[in-house]
Amino acid sequence: MEKPILFEENNGIAVITLNRPERRNAINQEMLINLYNYLEMISKSTYIRVGILTGNGKSFCSGLDLSCIETEDLFDPRGDGNDLPVIMSNCRKPIFGAINGHAITGGFELALNCDFLIASENASFADTHARVGIQPGWGMSQLLPHAVGKRMAKQMSLTCNFITAQQSLQSGLVNEVVPHERLMHRAYEIAEDIISVKEDMVYTLKDLIDRGSSVTLSEGLALERKEFFNKLKLYRKNGKFGTNK
Repeated sequence: MEKPILFEENNGIAVITLNRPERRNAINQEMLINLYNYLEMISKSTYIRVGILTGNGKSFCSGLDLSCIETEDLFDPRGDGNDLPVIMSNCRKPIFGAINGHAITGGFELALNCDFLIASENASFADTHARVGIQPGWGMSQLLPHAVGKRMAKQMSLTCNFITAQQSLQSGLVNEVVPHERLMHRAYEIAEDIISVKEDMVYTLKDLIDRGSSVTLSEGLALERKEFFNKLKLYRKNGKFGTNK
């Protein structure tokens, strides 16, 4: 039986691949347990610097497997109270999405929880919560407006219509659109760029951007200044601003 999640690591770059292509990578309990475990492995690893999340087959993820909702625990799959937004937000390492195909509803939320997205020309996105009658719980109502703006988010969520890869690029949802066959090659290029810079500053900047997005501009600037002076104290003590660790 095929594993619902594939995992590989090479030179500090981890790739998590959703692997239920026959179900368009629909999310069941086993997939979530494995996904959460691998995300935490990346977070705790001393050698993994960056993670890439992608899907196998024609879809990135079609959302919750509706056939499993009544028989499997898709909301607390490990029984520890931790779910996707908590696990993703607790990860200091950058995790970005390489969106290979459809990202729908819960699968769209999974993508939105990534630090940023690149997309195949075959990718598309849709929030169909209103169509299937399930309230979002992984951040759709908050993360989508942050990504594309309030008005575009309302149109997407209230109509449940798909947008194409190019429309997602124009709206700011994804950073890049590439030919499908180059998607993972480009993802590795970006990951290699990330691991080429100072590790401590990657974590610092990711944290500042994440925390700053949920506060006012003045509060965000204060956070940056506080972190700057903390680093300045270390510089005066150690004679250098940062390390590769």
